[in-house]
Amino acid sequence: MNKNIFKNLLIIGLLACPFFSNFADVRLPKLVSDGMVMQRNQPLKIWGWASPNEKISLSFKDKAYQTVADKQGSWQIVLGEFEAGGPYELLINADNHLTVKDIWIGDVWICSGQSNMELPMERVSPVYETEIASADYPLIRYFDVPQTYNFKTPQTDFAYGQWVSANPQTVLKFSAAAYFFAKELYERYQIPIGLINISLGGSPAEAWISEDSIRQFPAYYQEAQRFKDDNLIQQIQTADNRRIGEWYADLDAKDAGFHSGKRWSAEELDDSAWALMDLPGYWAKDEKDQPVNGVMWFRKKVEVPASFINRPVKLILGCIVDADSVFINGKFVGTTSYQYPPRRYSVPAGVLHEGENTVAIRVVSNAGQGGFVEDKPYQLVVGDRTIDLRGDWKYKLGARKDFLEGETFIRWKPVGLYNAMLAPLFTYPIKGVIWYQGESNASGRAIEYRNLFATLIRDWRARWKQGDFPFLFVQLANFMRSYPQPAESDWATLRESQLKTLALPNTGMAVTIDIGEWNDIHPLNKKEVGKRLALNAEKWAYGENSVVYSGPVYQSMQIDGNKIVLTFSQTGSGLTAKGGKLGAFAIAGKDKQFVWANAEIKDNQVIVWSDEVPDPVAVRYAWADNPENANLYNQEGLPASPFRTDDWGN
Repeated sequence: MNKNIFKNLLIIGLLACPFFSNFADVRLPKLVSDGMVMQRNQPLKIWGWASPNEKISLSFKDKAYQTVADKQGSWQIVLGEFEAGGPYELLINADNHLTVKDIWIGDVWICSGQSNMELPMERVSPVYETEIASADYPLIRYFDVPQTYNFKTPQTDFAYGQWVSANPQTVLKFSAAAYFFAKELYERYQIPIGLINISLGGSPAEAWISEDSIRQFPAYYQEAQRFKDDNLIQQIQTADNRRIGEWYADLDAKDAGFHSGKRWSAEELDDSAWALMDLPGYWAKDEKDQPVNGVMWFRKKVEVPASFINRPVKLILGCIVDADSVFINGKFVGTTSYQYPPRRYSVPAGVLHEGENTVAIRVVSNAGQGGFVEDKPYQLVVGDRTIDLRGDWKYKLGARKDFLEGETFIRWKPVGLYNAMLAPLFTYPIKGVIWYQGESNASGRAIEYRNLFATLIRDWRARWKQGDFPFLFVQLANFMRSYPQPAESDWATLRESQLKTLALPNTGMAVTIDIGEWNDIHPLNKKEVGKRLALNAEKWAYGENSVVYSGPVYQSMQIDGNKIVLTFSQTGSGLTAKGGKLGAFAIAGKDKQFVWANAEIKDNQVIVWSDEVPDPVAVRYAWADNPENANLYNQEGLPASPFRTDDWGN
């Protein structure tokens, strides 16, 4: 026999032998791993994969279990229901042996949504230094699901993932809203809390709904079918990469700051002829009132005292639209590639010197108006000392280009996140869900959201087969500029859609109309978000019926002459106007023209009127993107949800 043929046959034979093959090994899902938290008082399931018809034995809490894998190699064992406790070990024996250690039984919460749920503690660390330093909670466990998509079929496992305990180092990667929620629950109930984070920045609700359920929305269903085509995805990604790459390459090639002699980042540069701009702010549009996109360079001379030298220095540059590269005395300090993250750069030792220093910033604006976000900090910081960088800066256009058409965010398309990030969880029993999402569905689709969001909740509950488990969500915060007169608002309409979702059983809503930031879609106050979600959990998940978990919710209205009398539920110990006179109420007659109104609390109701509207028919409260003076609360300190009594425009 030919030696090569014999060698190949021997290798094939050895690979077919179970001793040499991995196909016979029992495999567990990534969730079933060291440090896991399993749901108390629910039938616990352990599942995995093996060879077809392979026998599997399992030991947990001194009890033995057996099963046989099916013809496809899948298997599952139901352990029973247990009270909170631990740590435990899980032993699995088949052709191979597995041990899962440090298992705890407690409450498991799914944490989902878009960027405000995804936002990690690291992003909010400047306001939570004490909380991070004291984050020693070994029984708060966190599992971060890989961010990916699949349009073809629901997946059964994740590519990777592990359970992590909360400590000052690891907590920086935890979802901030989820961590503060878990901390509130742990400190109150003293049981292990498991957090499974399946959030993705920018994701719309339709990306988290199953193919069967999205059929109710034909446009989304058809889009999901389109993206089952791998060739289409590849074509779009290739075209996007080429178009975006060419835009930036051409921009760099045309940037006078790179190609007109001495670089404009240099410490010594004659910028005396450059124009002045007061920062923070946005640079002017062109003569046709169009944004100027491309590269804009900024320079400023800064006097630095000796006390800043050879010490850890932070350069804080608020937020910049869209991307920036920063230099001090000609030396590169840091860069950020998109507009949302706060700019916090560490200045290396030896870069600053006593006396005059030069800060240069190259700003790339690819669409819309570029510049420096207002009402943000711009400073050099050493300890408790700061140098204010606001004020006059020299600036000059490096290169101008037409706006860059944005990326096709395939990962946000319908069904994709449901299949890849959610579907592998359905075998894992849970306590409930916390959800922070809606921003991506607000523009032009806010009314649709009330059906879309309700569909999502019903869909998830049907898949988990645990009945109407608690589904708690965050109403959109105040954001964007305020307007002097009452106006329509997509964000207000989406908040209304969220409010109407409370008609579903066992749902709760955390109102955040008072803790947003007008200039930041990612407000930092995630501690209060977590606290308000936890209050809802006390009511809906833990059965504490006496807890005041919500601010006032509009219930009914009655016209009384030239006034409208409003009645509310969830008034707690009584209604109150926080900080003085009630604000943010508007009133209209049959002409549907709203004007600002007077409002007062009387007998735990709110009476609204205006001399301009003798025959009122409708009232709105906090009906704006960023309502000013919205100060209706209950005496427990929880804000009222924005509302309207009319349905005009629906």
